[in-house]
Amino acid sequence: MPEPLKNLLHEALVSEMADRIAANASSFDKARFVKLATDGLGALELMERSALVRDGLFATLPDDFPEAASILKASLPAPGRAGLTGWMLLPVNQFIAARGPDYFEIGLQLLKALTPHFTGEFGIRPFIHRDQQRALAIISGWVADPDQHVRRLASEGTRPRLPWAMRLPRLVKDPVPILPILTALMDDPEDYVRRSVANSLNDIAKDHPDMVAAFIADHIEGASAERRRLLKHASRTLLKKGHAQALANFGFGAAASLECELRLVNSEVMFGEGLDFEIRVTNAGQTTHSLMIDYAIHHVKADGSLSPKVFKCKTVTLAPGQSHAIGRRHAMRPITTRRYYPGEHRIAILVNGAESASETFVLRMPSPDRG
Repeated sequence: MPEPLKNLLHEALVSEMADRIAANASSFDKARFVKLATDGLGALELMERSALVRDGLFATLPDDFPEAASILKASLPAPGRAGLTGWMLLPVNQFIAARGPDYFEIGLQLLKALTPHFTGEFGIRPFIHRDQQRALAIISGWVADPDQHVRRLASEGTRPRLPWAMRLPRLVKDPVPILPILTALMDDPEDYVRRSVANSLNDIAKDHPDMVAAFIADHIEGASAERRRLLKHASRTLLKKGHAQALANFGFGAAASLECELRLVNSEVMFGEGLDFEIRVTNAGQTTHSLMIDYAIHHVKADGSLSPKVFKCKTVTLAPGQSHAIGRRHAMRPITTRRYYPGEHRIAILVNGAESASETFVLRMPSPDRG
């Protein structure tokens, strides 16, 4: 069993954090900070723990934000000196997010200094929410920064739907202002940065699929292998949904000459086991086709309706008359993101986004007294 994420922010870390701040501010009340920041800490989840430590910073750092920012910046690591790093900086993000927007440039510069030692993507979002134009004008200047972490902050911090973070509703509605940032970082030398660009584009695709498909089309011709991988990763939601332009961007066009067969090895599945199935795709036409083969499980919901979830399977190229067979097992076991219900489910095979074959199967739940 992996260690709970919340335990990364613990009492010993808070105490070490206090020592590192006190080394740069003689007036900092270490004992009071530790007392406030650890009172009831063990009963809290990660973000609640971070908020408690942030409140300890509110109570013990100077009320004057520029002075507090100077202390925090001086407390960051430097050559030959330990400093605030790692999970210590999550509550610092929250501190800057709450106090920094009133001192716009000072707050953003502190996040820029902080991000090589953890990440500033959580703290930066209230600045964008407060004054998007002003914030993006500053952030856009970071795309050429020599530090990869700063460049990544420019893309990751501006993601419209960044997980765990404040949503940016104006950018959800109109993401055009961040496209120049993503374009500038598309060919970044670091995969770490390029993956952030891809994730941001994927965020945008959830609300503006046609915009992202057109963006990909504009940037895929003559693309390097690295850029092509980025663009495909950025298109993953669109490809799963069978968006026609997104599929065409990667050579997955409609092919009426394809034949697809689906065979279920077991049409009844006991929860905790798996659905075994076989797919056979044949190119009955006269031209070669590139095929993206996925499958969707249509799960039974509490009200008896079906809800599909698409899973990646395989990409193949078939010459005229050629066939390809695939065997898979889809596990039906407990996961934290889905509740399973017994009854008749459906599996559908998707070839280049189009449903090409389907079958039903029954999911059975073990009796409560089983075993």
